Amino acid sequence: MLKKIFLFLLLLVLAVGTFAGYEFWRWQSSPVVMATDKVDVRIPRGSSVKDVADILEKNGVKTNPLIFTLYARYTGQASQLKAGAYELKKGQTGMDILSMIANGEVSRRSILFVEGWTYKQIRQAVANHPDIQQTLSEQDESTLMKTLGVPSEYSSLEGLLFPDTYVFAPGDRDIDILRQAYEAGTKRLMAHWNSRSEGLPLKSPYEALILASIVEKETGHGEDRARVAGVFVNRLKIKMPLQTDPTVIYGMGDKYQGKIRKVDLQTDTPWNTYTRNGLPPTPIASPGELALKATLHPEEHKFLYFVARGDGTSEFAENLTQHNRNVQQYILKKGQP
Repeated sequence: MLKKIFLFLLLLVLAVGTFAGYEFWRWQSSPVVMATDKVDVRIPRGSSVKDVADILEKNGVKTNPLIFTLYARYTGQASQLKAGAYELKKGQTGMDILSMIANGEVSRRSILFVEGWTYKQIRQAVANHPDIQQTLSEQDESTLMKTLGVPSEYSSLEGLLFPDTYVFAPGDRDIDILRQAYEAGTKRLMAHWNSRSEGLPLKSPYEALILASIVEKETGHGEDRARVAGVFVNRLKIKMPLQTDPTVIYGMGDKYQGKIRKVDLQTDTPWNTYTRNGLPPTPIASPGELALKATLHPEEHKFLYFVARGDGTSEFAENLTQHNRNVQQYILKKGQP
């Protein structure tokens, strides 16, 4: 009788072992069952291997939690699991997924802030991004400035968020992305300010940022940027009004409908550089690297005027007579000589 029991137990062990071996072979070689072609999961900091297995199951990723956990412990990967967001794709095996999380192969997303965008446009882009965690919907600009640590002498976030592509993990917070943009903007501005040309009529980095935002909006042509900046520097030096349409448009706010009229140029706002001398009180957009460089290293010349040629470039003039001739040619005659 004992011999029969022993034989039965031996066969049972062999059967269980064979079954377990088959299950492991299938686990490591067959793609996991997933609810969709791609699944984003977020592994919190401090998660155990069992926690990770449970998170995967709850997100519709069928990894066989028991084998996943045992294999992770056997290979030592259980102590190597990294927190973060992961993009899992159909076709991956349980072993693939375990290796990805142990190696910290977190997924990445990106958001682009375009040169010349306003603060309002940047906030809207962040709010519209499906992979960014929204935490600022109830926070106004002044509160956000305090959160970011913006100096109290600044009255606005306009221009302070550097236009660039920012990479983040799905689920990252909006405040963290805006903080990256603010810190990048401060770093770029100070780098250019500290290496600026001598004799500029700018009293502070903030004044440089204001002028750079105007240069950014006035021209996107690379060869003209420093020359346009030089025009504004020349005007500031002789206390001549800047008379730049983008500042008027900014001051109009939602009243601007795509066309600027004579009455708009005559309607006073803090940003109307036709009715007010000097720089406006804040930037009018976020200047990029090239606009900052051009503003703080402007071309030295005697030009006081410029007009768009209609092809992205500008025609420059030293006096009003020349300027009126250029306006006649490029504006009134639509570029026809």
